[in-house]
Amino acid sequence: MRTRGAVIRQNPGELEVVELELDDPRQDEIQVKLVASGLCHSDSHHMTGDVPVGTYPFALGHEGAGIVTKAFPNSKGIEVGDHVVFTAIPSCGHCRWCASGMENLCDLKDGILRGPRWTDGSYRLHTPEGAPVGQMCGISTFVEHTTVSLNSVVKIDKDIPLDKACLVGCAVSTGWGSAVNLAAIQPGDTAIVIGVGGIGAAALQGAVNAGAANIIAVDPLPFKQENAKLFGATHAAGSVGEAAELASGLTSGYGADAAVVAVGVRDSSIVAQALRAVRKAGTVVVASVAPHAADEAPIPLSDLTLNQKHLVGSLFGGTNGNRDVNRLLDLYRAGKLNLDDMITRTYSLDEIQQGYHDLHAGKNLRGIVVFD
Repeated sequence: MRTRGAVIRQNPGELEVVELELDDPRQDEIQVKLVASGLCHSDSHHMTGDVPVGTYPFALGHEGAGIVTKAFPNSKGIEVGDHVVFTAIPSCGHCRWCASGMENLCDLKDGILRGPRWTDGSYRLHTPEGAPVGQMCGISTFVEHTTVSLNSVVKIDKDIPLDKACLVGCAVSTGWGSAVNLAAIQPGDTAIVIGVGGIGAAALQGAVNAGAANIIAVDPLPFKQENAKLFGATHAAGSVGEAAELASGLTSGYGADAAVVAVGVRDSSIVAQALRAVRKAGTVVVASVAPHAADEAPIPLSDLTLNQKHLVGSLFGGTNGNRDVNRLLDLYRAGKLNLDDMITRTYSLDEIQQGYHDLHAGKNLRGIVVFD
């Protein structure tokens, strides 16, 4: 079928909305009409060339939700008309990592930036002339209709608004999981969240859900510092250094129990600052992405060793999509997860590049594309 989607043609390059040909689903695949897609900073890394991909043109987008339009009988019981959330990390269910309860590290993830389907190297998107078009994470949520593997979707209840549910496909799972699963914040803790975008807003809420007594949001923009209060921040700071002083004052000089680094583009010095801000045996979780060509950090190793601190990477917040997508949406339904205020502005597909200009200008916590 003919559809439209936002692609990059080169590295670096801006998004361009173009006509595309979409293949019908094969066995263990479904076709989905997109309703909404979040504008995640990870996609921007591919536009700038910080993180290269394997196929051009490349259709971006990995945080979305929609309605199933075509489906074979399948093991997940997903049928035409069902509502689904895409998971940025596919899960096969049987590799070592999936079998160990770590779906976010599934072996399938190693192929998600190459472009073709990881099973056989075939493509589901093409240009009108027949050239292959790569799919980000095997899904490409900046496309009006997409064909995806069952490994990349989770069925959700139809009463959940899809324009809110889409956020759980990446930002919310990553941020909330970074605080709850990986930082393992405990009741009464003091936590620092560095960067108040989509991931940071979710990390703040994860810290609230985990019972933190003091939650310090760090962002240089007053707009984001103010909005951090909507997600449970008890204090706000413009720098990590300021946050470290606050944490020290709140903990009789010990320092924060945990810090989550959730800035849009990771500055290596921020990781070192965060490590200094946490107490002995404290934990720093790094959820941010940096350019692959300049991805080193000046970590104070003596502090790491002699004070037994923990530095942890975060992929998808250590969450398992097949379990946690609906778990998080249950929290939203119960009023314990604020997805509504995370969305600053909505855009049409044709306005998507403006959405990324606004993201870089610091105008949005999360922008989303809403499809017709």
